[in-house]
Amino acid sequence: MWYVYPVTGAPRNLFVGGTDGNERLTAATAVVLLVLLAAEGATILAIGRLLLPHIFLGFLLIPPVLLKLASTGWRMLRYYGHADEYVRRGPPAMLLRVLVAPITVLATIVLFGSGVAVVALGREGLLLGVHKVSFIVWFAAMSVHVLAHVLELPRLIAVDWWRQDRLGGRRLRQVVVAGALVAGLALAFATLPLVDHWQDRVTAVAGFDAY
Repeated sequence: MWYVYPVTGAPRNLFVGGTDGNERLTAATAVVLLVLLAAEGATILAIGRLLLPHIFLGFLLIPPVLLKLASTGWRMLRYYGHADEYVRRGPPAMLLRVLVAPITVLATIVLFGSGVAVVALGREGLLLGVHKVSFIVWFAAMSVHVLAHVLELPRLIAVDWWRQDRLGGRRLRQVVVAGALVAGLALAFATLPLVDHWQDRVTAVAGFDAY
């Protein structure tokens, strides 16, 4: 069954599945992010030698992160817009909604924004300091967020990726998640030469300094 909600100025056929569809899209994106963030975290342990994969994964993460922010933001927008189904489902737990979520979103924006700025400008100093501090804040808030939701993920992704039910939008959600990954890969490959501002030794391995 397809649930379609009127959205001014937006294609109606993109908004299918209601709160359940939104929850499944958020969960699938979260699983992708957990895998990529674990890999990104591993590069921090030897950042001097793994700067290239660190930056590559950082750019790859941007589209899935934006998708996660969009799906969770959509839920809150619909809830505070008094959409019946979202109101019935209710908001997240109070602590997550008023403290953890705002800190996580803000820290995520600062973390990735400062990271992109550092790579694009090829500078350390204040920008790199902001990047490091925002990572500490982000890691603390994200840890709470993950612990609050991780047990729900297997159930939510199973119906969209391993078995079917009657909820509409399954294929669309799969395409959106896959599209975010493809966009991330394209962005990461396109920005690889920017690492040359940082570490000639690492980029030489990738062949950018061969000539």
